Amino acid sequence: MKFSLSWLRDHLDFTASLDEICTTLNRIGLEVESVDDPTERLAGFRTAKILEASPHPDADRLQLCRVSAGQGFEDVQVVCGAPNARTGLHVIFAPPGTYIPGSDMTIKPGKIRGQASNGMLCSLRELGIGEESNGIAELPDGSPLGEDYVRHARLDDPVIEIAITPNRGDALSVRGIARDLAAAGLGTLKPWLTETVEGQGESPIRWEICHPACRYVTGRLIRGVKNGPSPAWLKRRLESVGLRPQSALVDVTNYLMMHIGRPLHVFDAARLTGDRLSLTSGTGEHFRALDGQELVLGTDDLVIADEAGVQSLAGIIGGEASAVTDETVDVFVESALFDPVRIALTGRRLGVQTDARYRFERGVDQALVRSGLEAATALIVELCGGTPSEVTEAGAEPAWQRTASLRFERLASLGGLEIEADRAVDILEALGFEVQERTAEKAVFSVPSWRNDVAAGHGLAQAVTLDAAVAERAAASVEVMEAEADLVEEVLRIRGLDEVPALSLPRAHMVPAPAVTPQQARAALLRRLCAGRGLMETVGFSFVSDQDAALFEEGREQDRLLNPIATDLNQLRPTPVINLLRALGRNLAHGQGFSGDASFFELGPCFGQQGTRMVLAGVRGGVTLRAPGQAAEEPSWMDAKADLMAALVALGVAEASLSSTPDAPGYYHPGRSGVVRQGPKLVLGSFGELHPRVARHFGLSGTVALFEVTLDRVPLPKVKRKAPPVLSALQPVRRDFAFLADEKVQIQDVLKAVRMADRKLITDVRLFDIFEGSSVPAGHRSLGVEVTLQPQKDSLTDAQLDALMAAVESAVQKATGATLRR
Repeated sequence: MKFSLSWLRDHLDFTASLDEICTTLNRIGLEVESVDDPTERLAGFRTAKILEASPHPDADRLQLCRVSAGQGFEDVQVVCGAPNARTGLHVIFAPPGTYIPGSDMTIKPGKIRGQASNGMLCSLRELGIGEESNGIAELPDGSPLGEDYVRHARLDDPVIEIAITPNRGDALSVRGIARDLAAAGLGTLKPWLTETVEGQGESPIRWEICHPACRYVTGRLIRGVKNGPSPAWLKRRLESVGLRPQSALVDVTNYLMMHIGRPLHVFDAARLTGDRLSLTSGTGEHFRALDGQELVLGTDDLVIADEAGVQSLAGIIGGEASAVTDETVDVFVESALFDPVRIALTGRRLGVQTDARYRFERGVDQALVRSGLEAATALIVELCGGTPSEVTEAGAEPAWQRTASLRFERLASLGGLEIEADRAVDILEALGFEVQERTAEKAVFSVPSWRNDVAAGHGLAQAVTLDAAVAERAAASVEVMEAEADLVEEVLRIRGLDEVPALSLPRAHMVPAPAVTPQQARAALLRRLCAGRGLMETVGFSFVSDQDAALFEEGREQDRLLNPIATDLNQLRPTPVINLLRALGRNLAHGQGFSGDASFFELGPCFGQQGTRMVLAGVRGGVTLRAPGQAAEEPSWMDAKADLMAALVALGVAEASLSSTPDAPGYYHPGRSGVVRQGPKLVLGSFGELHPRVARHFGLSGTVALFEVTLDRVPLPKVKRKAPPVLSALQPVRRDFAFLADEKVQIQDVLKAVRMADRKLITDVRLFDIFEGSSVPAGHRSLGVEVTLQPQKDSLTDAQLDALMAAVESAVQKATGATLRR
């Protein structure tokens, strides 16, 4: 928000300096972003007159100018190259030592082509206050000589720019800023009153509200206006705050928007069709705005339309079709209230940012609709003439009246400052709050119409984790509490934000919360694990082709993309294995798999019949490196199972609680794959070799091993206070067993039976061999099992070992029917 010092004087009677004003603005929360003081920036420039201009003897395009610039510069020679330099012309003169902001240089006396030049004749561009020109600036005839140009041109008016927080829509006007400064003791706020303009006859144009986003709208027709350039004072006001003057009718609306914070719009009545303007929704039509943009309006956009179509994007920008011109004779002036949220959503969707939108979405003065229209009418009649009609309106001014109470002790307990009750009341009254009731402990105030942020009735959302009873009690008085906090903020702000003590927020816990969630920590752990096992991480699209996805899971209509970025990325992937197989194929095609196995993994989302879930998947292909005495080998299902089990153990899953079943999904090899479960129902992952049919589809040859872990199903480890580990000083003892078992017997049942033989001494059971051959009866196989025994107190005797081996043999035979192979 920009405003000039002279504009501020229209609303505030003060004697403070520019520095005092800026200091006070910062102190009361209106942060000063910049100050542009032309008196300092353009110091040194003087008004002057060319006494004589003659050609330069040694340059065709230069002239020797004798210049008179007042005392001390009565007759100065300046070499000038401007084509419009001539005898008798009044100009802007820069003596030696003057800084030229437009050229970033300081004038020094010197010689140009052998002729002395003791200054410079300047253009407005060189002063930084005008556009590019073909010559030096020309001042009116009769301009005084030697006068400071800044004062002569009435540029000695500093412009201050402040930052506005989203809740302070009232500070988006010069009057709102003046009100705050007056409350801070920097001057006296002048009254602003506008008289009702008597209309002659009814307005031939009426309003119709067909959209809930408009609550109140007024307007009136003014006949017989004469549009044209605005007077100099109005142009200077608008230019000082960065607005480009256009015409008197448009400039009046921009002036009042900055002056009192009331956005307005004027239509050329002759370019409207019919006798009714409707506040309604867009219907997908094209609309050309005043800035030339072609906008496509949606059904959620609020527009002002006549019988011919949309004439304005309500609260944001008008349309070219009904814009006023120099030929405009009759105008219709609009002043309305629009829903801030609707204005913000429309402006954001269309990408249109205007001063009107900026104010409406932050909240405008709800009682200024009619007054703003009267002020615009009076100013238009004063500058452009015309005869106004009576006011036409629709809807009604909303019931903005509301109250807020302040307990005086809250100034210290909530704000940290001891402020006398009388001083607090004086501050609030200076800001426009009126006392309705007062006791020694508290006061009740009526909130002014321009403070939409105080006691607005929109309570902050409660935390979802809040206890129901506590939430109910808080909700019962939240509006009163938040309104009181608003009043405390206002008193503290005017007292001075720099005086409010800085206090740290209380810590919820002595130990700070972890930087990552358990899920993020598990993901990082798995990435390190897979990388340590020789797999390279990939990051793939969450989209694959529907032909690839059909091999892994029957596609669902909701997983198909209507507008894919590519034809082969038209469906959400059911598993990251698809991306990994494509990456494996590309690497094998480039020879990667012949100089070492090509192994990849990805941790990412997948979608399908089981819902959205996070999956860790890995594939291994190619062959291992050859070495003396060691042939190159392809990966097997055992490698995939080892990867899967390592991941589950790293996640804290006890290996003894896991079991494997041969019911892997259809894209696995039916005889070389399995599913890992925890308990009978919870499936944590799958492993195995890729089905040859799927391998052919992806153009892969040789064995491809793969595994998948569904992270969402792996339970988080329970947080327990761990006892220190008991480390035995005795060496472990290992014994091998060979069990002859029916081929239908599950290996995991055998291993489980071995563990249960003695849960204290047996610390590890591992399968190390599976043998099927002529020396084994048909329908049977030999299972080699290594058992690790860890004594704790005493070394095991031969008798104890024999008893334990007999217990293992008995437990396996009882559980599975397998016998010890002799």
